Amino acid sequence: MRDDAIVLGIETSCDETAAALVRADRSVLSAPLFSQLAEHAPYGGVVPEIAARAHVEKLDLLIAQALREANLDFAGIAGVAATAGPGLIGGLMVGLLTAKTIALVRGLPLVAVNHLEAHALTARLIADVEFPYLLLLVSGGHCQIVAVEGVGRYRQLGTTIDDAVGEAFDKVAKMLGLGYPGGPLVERRARDGDPERFDLPRPLLGQDSLDFSFSGLKTAVRHKILALGAEAGAARTVADLCAGFQAAVGDVLVDRVARALRRTARERPRPSTLVIAGGVAANAYLRWRLEAACADAGVHLVAPPLALCTDNAVMVAWAGIERLRLGAGDDQGVPARARWPLAELVPPLGC
Repeated sequence: MRDDAIVLGIETSCDETAAALVRADRSVLSAPLFSQLAEHAPYGGVVPEIAARAHVEKLDLLIAQALREANLDFAGIAGVAATAGPGLIGGLMVGLLTAKTIALVRGLPLVAVNHLEAHALTARLIADVEFPYLLLLVSGGHCQIVAVEGVGRYRQLGTTIDDAVGEAFDKVAKMLGLGYPGGPLVERRARDGDPERFDLPRPLLGQDSLDFSFSGLKTAVRHKILALGAEAGAARTVADLCAGFQAAVGDVLVDRVARALRRTARERPRPSTLVIAGGVAANAYLRWRLEAACADAGVHLVAPPLALCTDNAVMVAWAGIERLRLGAGDDQGVPARARWPLAELVPPLGC
């Protein structure tokens, strides 16, 4: 794939409808996005049927907008990439079917992108990150430490045994009556709080495993709220609970990452970079904690800009470029998959 080739990316895995045009030289030509937060906020979480309907209504308009902003038509596109999983199956089907139709009509190569791989490879869009590197993937549905050894080559070192970290943030926010989505709201309130006021657990801290657990921490917050009664609604108490919860999450993430860095330091070649990705990677406090841990280990930290941490089509287009460069593509029979672990991916032939 030439450096001037342009790929259309489509993202519809959850509650963001997005299209993007990205050139193989890393230039982002356009990236319109429709957020469905207002549609789902009354329900305190994403409603799959509402999400799928919004994708149907908005996706064609966003693709047209992306082409218009880039001053292009379909003749200027070298390939189409769409998220095929994991995610909400209804939304995935909308995006993948749209991509298949464009690819078929225009005679373009199609890439069915794994959403987690798109997060994993985003760092290579924004920086000169060489394989291998470590990935901390933290989002509403995932919490993993992965050794990224190449496109399609992923070795899971640790994962959550219960709640994902983003899910825990959302549930704590809901218990405190903060609204949805919970992550940014908890972070905002935590800035004014005392992280040491409440004694909260750090699940699995200090253990040899690289796995995560956040269910017990979330339950501990609930017990504090019940014990406090009416006081739990006071602004100071809410801020202190948010700060304490966020600090506990930070301690756990730093502990797991430090252990993973020590463990992989013996490997050859040794990963010299930690990449953080996913929606929770937008949390400034957690970035700061992980940056300090990486500095202690002599490892470079790469964190995408905030717009590329949450669901977006830029990362999908880039993942498509990475695979097309290696000669990989998919046929019209490729399915949408609600569940699609990174471990099930295979590298492009010959790689």
